[in-house]
Amino acid sequence: MTEVRADAVVVLAAGEGTRMRSAVPKVLHHLLGRSLLAHVLAACEPLGGRTLVVVGHGRDQVTNALPAGAQPVVQAEQRGTGHAVRVALEAAPDLDGTVLVVPADVPLLGTETLRGLVEEHRRVGATATLLTAMADDPTGYGRVLRARDGGVARVVEHRDATAAERAVREVNTSVYAFEVGPLREALGKLSTDNVQGEEYLPEVIGMYVEHGQPVAAVAADPVETGGVNDRVQLAAAGRALRDRILTGWMRAGVTMVDPATVWIDVDARLDADVTLLPNVQLHGATRIAAGAVVGPDCTLIDTVVGADARVVRAHWLPAPGRPAGPRGQGGYVRGDQGGGHRRGHEGAAPDLCRRRHHRRAHQHRRGQRVRELRRGGQAPHGDRQPRPYRGGQHVRSAGDGG
Repeated sequence: MTEVRADAVVVLAAGEGTRMRSAVPKVLHHLLGRSLLAHVLAACEPLGGRTLVVVGHGRDQVTNALPAGAQPVVQAEQRGTGHAVRVALEAAPDLDGTVLVVPADVPLLGTETLRGLVEEHRRVGATATLLTAMADDPTGYGRVLRARDGGVARVVEHRDATAAERAVREVNTSVYAFEVGPLREALGKLSTDNVQGEEYLPEVIGMYVEHGQPVAAVAADPVETGGVNDRVQLAAAGRALRDRILTGWMRAGVTMVDPATVWIDVDARLDADVTLLPNVQLHGATRIAAGAVVGPDCTLIDTVVGADARVVRAHWLPAPGRPAGPRGQGGYVRGDQGGGHRRGHEGAAPDLCRRRHHRRAHQHRRGQRVRELRRGGQAPHGDRQPRPYRGGQHVRSAGDGG
């Protein structure tokens, strides 16, 4: 059976995101190893033949963060979502067929949800299909208003809605499947007669219904489709994504003694029969082989942990100046030296054997401070940590005579 694909994807990434209170464009804020934008692009990649990313605020930063194959389209003036999609289609005059339109601030949105949207759109022969959700608190979202027969009648933005319309809990997630031809025509007819004085993309839904063109809707999980507009929502999305990642790994055979204290980036990989003890963070391209036990109190960044290795209270970083990768490029810990740890450094991995481990534990009891536990950082005052081992020499603390 052939998988359903869209002919193109338009990702809306031009907004300023003022509520983030940040010099960094909103879509470049990170969750578990990827930016918000990168999460969305990863979800869309299996579905679209051509990817157009509309950029505006912080355009250079956003453009530089795009993967190969994603085409930036500049929206010089942010005049609304309808205007953004019109600019994108103008940059692709030969585009036809079905286009997905997705905002860049929905990091939990999954590929299967998008595939289901395109499948329903094609199945019913719709001109437009909305992804909707039932929100406990719909504040800020456009409301989906239904006709008496249950079909979609129109979408009204929160600021333009009446009190009765704001009481509606079904919201527009700003994720759509459109047929390109009718969409081009409708976008040319959008007005700015609304509270914000912008060209609203959802207005095309009412136009279609008014002219008898078929409009469909697909319901989705409100958590999965929730947008990130401020730091509170960013943290909530991070927790939800962490729970999803941890559930997947536990079902794949990884033991977690205290999942509430474990964080794993989306690109980390673990074999079955790995055990993670409390307070473990696995970042970047970290790889953990079968039988390894990591924790408690470990942060591993781009680190390879070999089969049956034991890692305790360690902060492992990539070798300075070396890219993350397999043995000899990033941190490397082996389990074939009676429980000893190894650190990869340009192919030569010095052993951290039991004697050194005991010496470091003794230093830990003495309360010696470490200048660098991670790049550019210093252990907080009073924080007692063992000194890290790098390339055959311990990192020395300021004033450390040992």
